[in-house]
Parts: sequence; structure tokens; C-alpha cells
Amino acid sequence: MTLLDAYRTQLQNIQESPKFEPHPDQGFVPTNFPGYSIITPSKGNESPENQALYDLLEKSQTDLVNEFGETVFAPVPPESFHLTLADLLWDSAYRHAKEDPAFEPQLQAQIAQIFQACQPISEGKPIPFQVLGLMLMPRSIGVCLAPVDEISYERILKFRRAIYQNHPLMGLGIEQQYYFTPHITLGYFGSVPSPEKRMQLGDRLVNLNQPWVVETPQVFKVHQAELYKFDDMSHYYREEDWATFKF
Repeated sequence: MTLLDAYRTQLQNIQESPKFEPHPDQGFVPTNFPGYSIITPSKGNESPENQALYDLLEKSQTDLVNEFGETVFAPVPPESFHLTLADLLWDSAYRHAKEDPAFEPQLQAQIAQIFQACQPISEGKPIPFQVLGLMLMPRSIGVCLAPVDEISYERILKFRRAIYQNHPLMGLGIEQQYYFTPHITLGYFGSVPSPEKRMQLGDRLVNLNQPWVVETPQVFKVHQAELYKFDDMSHYYREEDWATFKF
């Protein structure tokens, strides 16, 4: 995913993201896209161990804006940077579910029960992920991560299984829709550049990726997972009494 051939291939397939729309005075603004996810704490609430990495992510995001241009690339606010550990539901599925006023309290209570049942998975130490480099997706760009070893992978897999194989949660309409491809999103495509520009960007992405291709790779340590709600791709928030799971 972080090689030149992959960049060139993906650049031919990029699409405008419906999560952002152009604004005459503000570049791109996020569209209404509500839902719930289980994520790592966002940048401002993260472990101090990860702050240096988040600084690099912010610099990489700035480089992408400069390279793609503000008419193409819509960056997410750096304070919203996070790793999604489990998508729950969003957009039309969320709008439909919340027609039942009991849905959100039930969801919050069920996630708390799942986290409590997951205590045997907790080892009192974070799960380390290696940063592999920039990752080009059809509608967005992020930084690709991978568990550093099999033990780390098994820990995160057990955690996700506890969520997606929970029958009461399934009864609320929650189901696994994606394989786990760990990444931290830096921004979305607000528009599609010309074919000529896309050819140039493939080579430029390789250069932009160089800070991540180092002898001692950056490591992102996942200390905890939290239930978050979002209104759009720039605003994630939670109540203090919502569930938290410490790895």
C-alpha cells in the first residue's frame, strides 16, 4: 500500500468524498455524517507517548495540503486524529436506529457490558502498532499501521470479536462491515485532480512518504479504546460516563 505502483494505481481510482463539500469562503466543510465508533482517544486526550507521532502526522497532513492543493484535499482537524478500532454504525443506519429513543442508551450500556467482559484481554500494557507510511484510499489519505507482532494482532482481534459477535449488540443493528485495516485518516478528497496532475502526484507521494520510511519505524501505542459519537468527520465527542477499555 505504500509503494509507488500502489500509489499510481490508486490515484486512477480516487473519488470525491461525500463527507466534505466545497464552501465559497472556507474551502471544504464537513457534511452531516453522524454515528458511533470505538476509537482511540483523539489527539488532545492521547497518551504522552503518542504526542511526537501526532506532531509528525500533522506535518505530513500539511505537506499533503500543499502538494494536492486546497481545492482537492480536505484535511480533518488534527485534534480529531485517531485510530478506529471498531466501526459501529453511521449515516442512514444511525438515523434509522435513533428513531427509537431507547437505542442510544441501550447502545451505550451494551458497549459498557462488552468492555467489562473484555477484562481478561487486558494485560495492563498497550498494543503497539508500527507506522508503515502514507496510505492512499479511494476517498481519503491516511497513515497505514500494522500490529508489530502476532501477539498484538491476536489481542486486537479478540477485542473486535467481542464486539461484533455480541448478540445483544447485533440486535441493535450493529454488524461488522469492514476488515480491520488500521490507519489514521489525514484528510479526504473534496475533488478529483486532472489525469496529468494524478500522474505527477504518484511520484510526489513517494517523496512525502520518506519521513515514515526510516530505520527505526514510528510506533503508535494503543492504550485504550473508547466509545465516541460523531456528527461529521471533524467532530468526535463523548460523555465522561461512557465506556472506556484499557488494554
